[in-house]
Parts: sequence; structure tokens; C-alpha cells
Amino acid sequence: MKKLQQFLFAMLLALGSMSLSAQQLYVGANYHPHDDKNPEKIARDIRLMKEAGFTVTRLGHLAWDSFEPSDGVFDFEWFDKVMDGMAEAGIKVILDLAVRPAPIWLHQLYPSIDVTDASGNRLYPNHRYMDDVGDPMFQKYALRFVDAVTKRYAHHPALLAFGIDNEPGDGPISYSETVRQRFVKWLEQKYGTVDALNKAWASQRWSRWMNRFDEVGLPMSGQTKGAPERVLDFRRFVSDELNGFYKKMMDLVNENAPDVLLNTNAWYYSPLKYFDYAPIAYSGQLTRQGCGFYPGPSLTTPWGIMNALFGMFRIQFESDNPFWCSEFTTVTAVPNSIRQSAYATLMYGNQLVCGWTWQSMHGGEEQYLEGMLDWDGVPNRKYDEYKQIASEFNKLSPYLPYRPKAEVGIAYSFDSQMASASFPESHDSQVQTCFNLFFDRNMDVKMLDIHRSELPYKLLIIPGLTVMDEETADKVRTYVRDGGTVVMTSYSAMVDETGKVFSTTLPGRLSDVFGIRVASFEEPGNLNEISPRGYTGQRLGISYRGCDIDLESPRFDVIELKGAQQLGSIESLHQSYPVVTSHQYGKGKAIYVGIPARGGCLSPILDELLEELSIPKGPEVPRGVMARDIDETHTLYLNLTSTPQTISLQGKGKGILSGDTYEHQMVLPPHEPELVELH
Repeated sequence: MKKLQQFLFAMLLALGSMSLSAQQLYVGANYHPHDDKNPEKIARDIRLMKEAGFTVTRLGHLAWDSFEPSDGVFDFEWFDKVMDGMAEAGIKVILDLAVRPAPIWLHQLYPSIDVTDASGNRLYPNHRYMDDVGDPMFQKYALRFVDAVTKRYAHHPALLAFGIDNEPGDGPISYSETVRQRFVKWLEQKYGTVDALNKAWASQRWSRWMNRFDEVGLPMSGQTKGAPERVLDFRRFVSDELNGFYKKMMDLVNENAPDVLLNTNAWYYSPLKYFDYAPIAYSGQLTRQGCGFYPGPSLTTPWGIMNALFGMFRIQFESDNPFWCSEFTTVTAVPNSIRQSAYATLMYGNQLVCGWTWQSMHGGEEQYLEGMLDWDGVPNRKYDEYKQIASEFNKLSPYLPYRPKAEVGIAYSFDSQMASASFPESHDSQVQTCFNLFFDRNMDVKMLDIHRSELPYKLLIIPGLTVMDEETADKVRTYVRDGGTVVMTSYSAMVDETGKVFSTTLPGRLSDVFGIRVASFEEPGNLNEISPRGYTGQRLGISYRGCDIDLESPRFDVIELKGAQQLGSIESLHQSYPVVTSHQYGKGKAIYVGIPARGGCLSPILDELLEELSIPKGPEVPRGVMARDIDETHTLYLNLTSTPQTISLQGKGKGILSGDTYEHQMVLPPHEPELVELH
């Protein structure tokens, strides 16, 4: 009998593995059976999920002490039944490894895990994520927990993937004495000598010179921040600790479950503990990048969708694997807005829509956050909408997920995000402005880390890349010299790898490539006092190749031409200032824009470059319609507007969703999708 059970289990596992390799879209919900562990309720919930056509559920997040209620005492029997029920229903499970928040019993055992604020106050963990992840005892117990969970469920037939933490990057930074001691060791390894550290940190400024490493303090004291160089290194240290821990997690999961997919619900750019996610994104260990998709409740405002898609873009980096939206909006979303958002994500390579949350919660910080079931367990309209999404995605599974194909890359760096705190707007903000240009053109584009990228693009955009280290500069130089085209905006190449402003000609390490000297910056808010056009505030009037552009910018660069050609100028001030330049360097071209990224200025430059470099735009559709050519005969459309849109087709076609036939054109109803198959 035992051998028969083992055989059947092996067959189930094999079938599960086959389904992982098949092309499929997943729809489901985040589910919290640990709230009451009621077997009858769990069985009813699974039945309702199956009736809705759900193919996936995400379990386990934020629930460490539900599996390990006290030190070394594990309780998995109740959860075994949940997993078995999902397997019987044919629903796959993303099982989160809930290493944060740490249980109260662990905080009591090792108070060093508690977060200490910048004023030295140790904080009781009243909220989630109040853990010092770099603490050795936190890591020891977290990895013990990961080991136990992965060994128990690695071969369960319901398992689709293990989730590596929830929202890594969120939670306050700790400024405890133990953190300071770890930071000192990190600095010793990086710099070797105190003299090297003093030089990197410009310690001669404000009499901050140190004679020993143990004189190093943390770069926050109450509400007072230290010098930028110290802040930058401290944030690198925090980031390295997080990356080191998550690598240990991934290594352990791969050891215990080598054939299981790895996913995370990333939020590395949380303003609380923003860290460098690139090492994880480029590691290849996370086989499904993921995030929460929260576009807001509106059906008619596309900004929410655009912003949420930007979140996907900044997590995916250059991975070609399908993306997973491991959380997806429910709450008070306007009817059909969830469905509209789900289709929008398909254009960016998404494979999975997992609603947050299954049932409106009964307690905790999110107890008023509404799910697909009301508080009494009765399904509501959002359940019906997800049911419709599941049915439609089942029709689309033979054709999707879409694999984006980009010939344009947008450069991003964690260091530049940290250093750009000194400027009126962040590096992130400039990256998003550039992303929006391609959203409007229905074009694929990739975010990249120049250190790690092979730069396989015809066009490289560098928006406000503040830190320009030697390796990055060398790669940009080689890229242009060998025939690449680069567009770089203001605030780029301002500081070296230590965070100090270059004492050499700006843009640092690349002035000869761009053929310019950036002498300083000016502020329109001041110079507009003597504007001959009577402009006020941050308004600027720019002339680009005979076209007049009006926009706003807090600053602009004072540019001197050193071999570059002037393409655009500021004409609204007391004198003309060059603002867009182009320089031939080797076989390639380097274009500099002396203001932060602005769509009004970058858009005409981009259109010229797309034509010049033979980079195709997306499908030709009316404004407000999203579209992607999935393959040679299938195109996915989504009307984001409140009016019907007429779309031209190349011949006859059939709607995979609607079943309608089309000849040369299609009228797409408001807020509706369609996948057209051309004959």
C-alpha cells in the first residue's frame, strides 16, 4: 500500500511539473487560513475558489508563528490539510516563506532583533516588519524556519512556487549599537584603513576626522542626517545585509527544493528601507519576479495603471521570465477596473493575477480592507469579476504570457537613487518619466543596471544617473564608441562612487564622450525675474529644431560646447542657453539634455531616434488604447478610454475573447480587451 501511495504521489508530482512547463495564465487569491484554522470554512473556501475557476492561491505570508508558535515547536498538521485540499481541487499554491515579521517569542529571546530608532529608542514590534534583518540571531532562526517549511512541502503536488519573503524592503531601518558595530566591520572590509575612509568621506569637512574605525557613528542622530558620503555608504551596508540574507534564503530553498519555482512579492523601493534589488534581479535564482499591483480603484483614470505598470517594470529588470502579480487589487475598485488592470499587465509579460485578498479581514491593521468575500463569507461583485478574469484568461492561455522584446534600455542605479536625495527630484522620478514615453507608444522597454547589463540595445537612456563610477563610465564609453546611441539627462554624472561631486569637468568621466562642459546649474525660479517673456516660477521656453516647447524645471545646466552640436536651447530667459546637444563619439552618438527628464522635451528627440535607428513603435492604435503584437498573427488590445475606439486591422480577423469576426477594422468598446487572430 505504501509503495502504491508513493507511486501515485510521484505521478502527481510529474503531472505538476508538466503543468509548470506548459504555457498557462494563473488567476487566484491571497488566502489566510491561519486566521481561524477552521476545517469546514477552509473546505468551503476551496470549493468557492474552484467554482470561480481559480488556478492558484498564495499562502503563508506574515504567518511565521502560525507554523512555529514557540521556539523550535513546529505545527504543520493543520496546514497539511490545506495543501492537500488545494491539490485535490487542482489549485496550485505559492507558499510564502514568512520570515518577516519575526514572532514575538524571537524578539523576546534576542532583543537585538528589535528596531532602534535614530534617537536610540528600542521599539516594541507593534507592527509588521519591525525586525533587524541583518541581526545574526534573526537570520539563524529565520533560516531554520525556511529549512523546516521547504523540506516539508518541497514535493507536495499542490506546490507551484516558494515565495522569498513578503515585500522585502519595507520596514524601518534600525540604528542600534549592534547595527553600528556591523557597519564598522563592513567599512573595515571595504576601505582597509581609516585614512582611506576619511578620504572617501571628506572627513576634513566640519572637523569630522576619525583616527580609529570604532569612532565611526551612524549617519543619523535623531532627526539630523550626516554627510551624503556617510549616508550613501550606510544605505549600501543595509542593502548588502538584505541581499546577503535573501541569497542565503534562496540557496537554502534551491538545496531543499531544486526544481521548484522561486518568487517574491517585491517592494524594494519602499521609502522606509529602499535597497539595491539588482543583485537579486540579475541572480537568475528568482525564476518569477513579482510584486503587488495596486492601480487604485478608478476605471477611467489611466495614471493608476501606468504607475502600477512602472512598479512591474522596475522589478523585472532584464529578466525574460514571465512576471507574477502576486498581489492584485480588490478593495473598493470600480466594477470592471480590476479586469481592465489585469489585461494591462499582460502587455508587460504578466502570467499571474492573485487578488489581495480572498476575504475581508476580521482583525489587524487591514481589517477594513475588503476582499472577494464579505466579512460573513458571502461572495461579492469582486469575486464575480475575478471569476470572469479566470474564465477569459483560460481562453488566452494558449497564446500568453507575452514575452517583451525591447530594443531600448533605461539605466537605473540604487546608488544614484540614494545620492539624488540632494536634488529637487529623485532618480526614480526621472526613470518613470522615461518609462511613460514608451507606455504612450505601446513599446517594450527594459530597465537595466549598467554594471550587470550587456547593453544589447540600439538606444540607451540615462535619466539622472547621479553616481558615475569608473566601471559604469567605461561601459557607457565603450557602448557609444562601438555604435550605440545614448541620451543622458541632467543630474547625471555629478558625483563619483564615494558620493563626492567631481572636481573634474562635468559630466564626470564622460565629458569628452558628450563633447560638453557642464559648468554649473541655474534656477528658473530666480532667472524668471528678468525673463523677457514675463515667465514666472519654474517655467521655461525651449526651442528644439524650430519647435517651441513649454515646460517646467527646477534647474537647468549651464552647458559649454566642446565639440558637440547644439540641437535645442532655452529662449525664454535673459539670454539663450544650450539645452540639447549631440556629439559623435566613435561610431556612436551621445545626446545630452540639460534639464531633468521631461516628456515634452524628450518626446521629439525620441521620435527622431526611433526612426533613425529603425526601432519600431508599437501597433498603430488610437490614443488611449494599449496594444502588443503577441506573435505574427495575434495582437492584444485594451481600450482604456470611456468611448468606443476604431482600430484598423490588416485583413480579416477573429476575436479570441468575443468570438466576433472582423474585416479590416474593429470597434473596441470602452474599457474592453480583445485578442485578435488575423487570418
